[in-house]
Amino acid sequence: MKRIFDLFLSLLLLLFFAFPLLIIAFFVRITSTGPILYWSDRVGRNNAIFSMPKFRTMLVETPAVATHLLADPGKFLTPIGSFLRKSSLDELPQLWSIIKGDMSFVGPRPALYNQDDLIALRTTYGVEHLLPGLTGWAQINGRDELPIPEKVKLDVEYLQRQSFSLDMKIMFLTFLKVIRRDGITH
Repeated sequence: MKRIFDLFLSLLLLLFFAFPLLIIAFFVRITSTGPILYWSDRVGRNNAIFSMPKFRTMLVETPAVATHLLADPGKFLTPIGSFLRKSSLDELPQLWSIIKGDMSFVGPRPALYNQDDLIALRTTYGVEHLLPGLTGWAQINGRDELPIPEKVKLDVEYLQRQSFSLDMKIMFLTFLKVIRRDGITH
């Protein structure tokens, strides 16, 4: 049921956002050098690595670490990077990962391949068996500000409580957070 919902909604959103996707791609291309998409190696279900696309918001020479670990993340942003991040429009290409089956709309956010502490803690509590999501329980309860143990605690809570109604609640609350720009660091 969840997979059918993910496929249907992602295809519908791709149709709806087709023109905006082209406009964003155009502006990414003309405002900085490098590819339009940034393919990030992420940890998926059962700790398998997959490539997750995002619109590129950082300069090509930016180190491949979580943004909050950069000393001055602002200096690595492209001219439209801040806007894309604050509006969450940089996430739209992840619809491709949902169509492919690497991600779902709701689940724990996929860890970067080098976030060993997050991966280990999620593995300890069985969270690695979940398909990672575009959004999740931890996302609506703190997003980037959460320390890793708190994030994993919320991932475990989602693992134990997952249901279609909870997923709908998370998606609705995510929509509100995106509109309000809550919990976005850069």
